[in-house]
Amino acid sequence: MKQFRYESNLPVIPKLQQVTDSATGKRHYVTPEGNRYPSVTTILQEYRKDELLEWRKRVGAKQADWIARQAASRGTRFHTLCERFLKNEEPFDQKTTLFDKALFNETKHLLHDIDNIHVQEQRLFSNHLRLAGTVDCIAEHEGRLSVIDFKSSTRRKVKDHIENYFMQCTAYAIMYEELCYIPIQKIVLIVACESEEPQLFVEKRDNYVKQLLYYRDLHEKANPKYLDDVFASSTGTNIT
Repeated sequence: MKQFRYESNLPVIPKLQQVTDSATGKRHYVTPEGNRYPSVTTILQEYRKDELLEWRKRVGAKQADWIARQAASRGTRFHTLCERFLKNEEPFDQKTTLFDKALFNETKHLLHDIDNIHVQEQRLFSNHLRLAGTVDCIAEHEGRLSVIDFKSSTRRKVKDHIENYFMQCTAYAIMYEELCYIPIQKIVLIVACESEEPQLFVEKRDNYVKQLLYYRDLHEKANPKYLDDVFASSTGTNIT
């Protein structure tokens, strides 16, 4: 089995706390200075929202919720296997199902192009973007430093329908550069598909900055009180 290498002597990334607002129930991240920022996934919920609502109406709320839970659970399990593998650990344990083993084994060869890992499952933030989040992996992919995201899907993805994934990775690249002064231009998305070959998407960070800022601004306009509280301390929140 390939032994993945890890970069050392990297800048120390300030610790973030994840909080739940006692009034709204929404999650934010709190920086060491006390600034509260929404997650990237939160501000990107507006992406193709109308299509999602139409789908929920078509299949019914109960069925839609079940499908969403199944997809989220599958994604979490697949991500855990990738994380263990990149840590040079045995990815499978007694709880790993045959389905999850097959899904991972079909995709594993795409992970072999990763090396010189900087971080995994790292919380990041940007004062410039006023956003925060947790990146799957930052490492070299085919020799170039990249933000790498692991996804799973029932069927193959269409690039034009997953621009929210690229915007998410773009945000992480900007956050990492702001915090560590290490630029990242390459975005890599690895998608495990249930019934088909896995997919690999490689994109440029700068192609998605404008879209990212559009959804950030949309979120802030829809939450006017949010801007008043952005630079407030975490008073009234539950630290998790």
